[in-house]
Amino acid sequence: MRRWTTCLVAVAASLFVAAPALACGGLVAPNGTVNLVRTTTLAGYHDGVEHYVTSFEYAGGGGEFGSIVPLPGVPTDVVRGGDWTLQRLVEEVQPPQPLEFRTADLAAGTSADVLFETRIDALDITVLEGGASEVGRWALDNGFALPPDAPEVLEFYARRSPIFMAARFDAAEAERLGQGIGDGTPIHLSIPTEDPWVPLRILSLGRRASETVQADVFLLTDARPALLPRPGTTMSLEVSEVASESLVRDLRSDKGMGWIPEEGMWLSYLKIDAKAASLDHDLAIDPTGLGSPSKVAAGLVLPGDVTDVARRNPLWAWGLAVLLVAGTVAFGNRIVSTR
Repeated sequence: MRRWTTCLVAVAASLFVAAPALACGGLVAPNGTVNLVRTTTLAGYHDGVEHYVTSFEYAGGGGEFGSIVPLPGVPTDVVRGGDWTLQRLVEEVQPPQPLEFRTADLAAGTSADVLFETRIDALDITVLEGGASEVGRWALDNGFALPPDAPEVLEFYARRSPIFMAARFDAAEAERLGQGIGDGTPIHLSIPTEDPWVPLRILSLGRRASETVQADVFLLTDARPALLPRPGTTMSLEVSEVASESLVRDLRSDKGMGWIPEEGMWLSYLKIDAKAASLDHDLAIDPTGLGSPSKVAAGLVLPGDVTDVARRNPLWAWGLAVLLVAGTVAFGNRIVSTR
């Protein structure tokens, strides 16, 4: 298995609209009712495995409701996550202030294949495999209403990875367990993958082009990471420094987070602030900082693009360059010989 240095990514999104906040998952509430107010995500990369921790907050209401999250691969495990990892990351870059309180068209086609199902607290988790139409069909068959742009967004992800996670709260079970509005249920997935990426475009699902999407992205790596796209118009790099010993110690002490190395971590904190229309890409990461992140993983090119193949295989790129030079020389010599 290909070895990756550790990389942690946390995303907590909010929208400047009168709608619930989302992060890393496209809302697919039944009958168009929006009840899932927030999801927060942490993705870690170590020894070729992505550790994906996401938390869904219960917002009350009847029936079932939830989110669909694109994944880079098939999880080998889905369990309950730790209780304070995501909050600790936010606290690291946004310390609490004293004396303040922080209060379609997919009807045709077959359904996606269900790879894995589990119940964690009042949250039903289903891992799906299929194309855009298959995943959309599954959502419709399971009582969810998708926004008009769902086919395009699902296709954007399905071309790179046919794996999605659907998460749904069971309101009756949440009430039985005593979950109140705002209570979160953290989920931890372990996903083997070669090219780590964080889904960002999914944040714009169902949003008007002029609506503003905000998100916080945390990276924790063994070295200063290379990012694609680079921080610019859609996101800004707010923090880039060696992670404090207290942060690493606290993260390692949470449930299921002992795989994080004890020292030598680099903390990056990015803010996403963009119109939904401009958030047409994801975030690809090279945790080593020595190479170039995948353009395919960033959603900038389609799989099989020559430039991305060259990035993944330098010898292939060198051979292509030699052939191009040789071809140019041969063509030049042929012109000279005909004169």
